[in-house]
Amino acid sequence: MSEILAATSLLLGVGLMAVAAVGMFRLPDVLCRAHALGMATTLGLGLVLLAVWLAVDAPGVGLKVLLAIAFQFATIPVASHLLGLLAVEKRVRRWDSGDGDLNR
Repeated sequence: MSEILAATSLLLGVGLMAVAAVGMFRLPDVLCRAHALGMATTLGLGLVLLAVWLAVDAPGVGLKVLLAIAFQFATIPVASHLLGLLAVEKRVRRWDSGDGDLNR
């Protein structure tokens, strides 16, 4: 049963990271890209690490994996937020849909 959960978690995690990679190429500006990378990579990496925890039966792996997940959930969103703040501070041009409703 744990093999099925590990495989499912691994596939979902890799799928979310693939969505983040597609978002890097498809989204129009820095803020959208930072959001896509921050959300999808955090959840995807968390699911991949969960799959590692379920697949490996060595003692002490659970604590190390939980610490790695906690650090990822603490650092990736903060880095994404700081990237967005830097883009706003440097006045990086944002995407305009053409309707003139862009908040600057």
